[in-house]
Amino acid sequence: MKIVFAGTPEFAVKPLVEIVASGFSVVGVITQEDKPQGRKGILTPPPVKAKALELGLPVLQPKKIRDAVEEVKARGGDLLITCAYGQILTQAVLDTFPLGVWNIHAGLLPAYRGASPIQSCILNGETKTGVSIMKTVLGLDQGDILTVTTTEISPTETYGELSDRLSALSAPLIVEALKLLESGNYVLTPQGEEGVGIYRKIEKEQVKIDFSRSVKQIVNLVRAANPAPVAYTAFSGGNLNVYLAEAAPMQAEYEGATVGEVVCDQPKKGLIVRCGDGVVKLAEVQAAGGKRMKGSDFLNGKKITKGEVLSC
Repeated sequence: MKIVFAGTPEFAVKPLVEIVASGFSVVGVITQEDKPQGRKGILTPPPVKAKALELGLPVLQPKKIRDAVEEVKARGGDLLITCAYGQILTQAVLDTFPLGVWNIHAGLLPAYRGASPIQSCILNGETKTGVSIMKTVLGLDQGDILTVTTTEISPTETYGELSDRLSALSAPLIVEALKLLESGNYVLTPQGEEGVGIYRKIEKEQVKIDFSRSVKQIVNLVRAANPAPVAYTAFSGGNLNVYLAEAAPMQAEYEGATVGEVVCDQPKKGLIVRCGDGVVKLAEVQAAGGKRMKGSDFLNGKKITKGEVLSC
């Protein structure tokens, strides 16, 4: 059974490595084009390309996969595994593989379809998520499910941390799926249309902190946006990025404060802000042009004082 693998970010590296380590024949890797990175705009390969070259695998980087069907066919793959590839597949691509196209999806289906299942489940306060291996069809994440694994979400886990864990979980799961496909002895489970949720990519403008919301909602927003696109609030003519936030004990002296008002500027207690149903500590922050630091260190720099109001 010859496999073509399509993926782009770091999330897709572990499953690719596991497929190769398990002895499956990977005849080609498809990934996005190299892109400029950093302030100097150095052209940088995506993580999957870097790993594929390290493993000695042939790499294709079509601008649009729909325009490279013949090139993909030339790989001679029996099936295609996709994992956070980043392009929509056409019917022509799906028809290229006799054993089908199968996707590693970092969420439970059908509740978390779309581009941001990891971030969205944190935003929604979910306590459980997982990885689903599904057959790819033209509809968005609508294919039948081959296998799935679930995991609990820690109440402090960030998007980056959960993404790393789900990537690790996806590696043995895709190997299990490939063995099922190779044997031909498997049963697919239709998703159905009850409880469907579709979640688009989360953009920077969607993660501005609204301090009129609850402590839990603010903490979840910050978790879901770490490490990107990073939650923020307007501050001192620019933005204050917030990487970590946590609930803080409410005190009588905070009761009359305005939503968004800094109610504590003591480094030992932390940077505490009034919100809709209590107070929240901004535990790790970064001012425009500054370094990422603990809220207490930010206060030591006297960059913010009690009574200032952070825009929501």
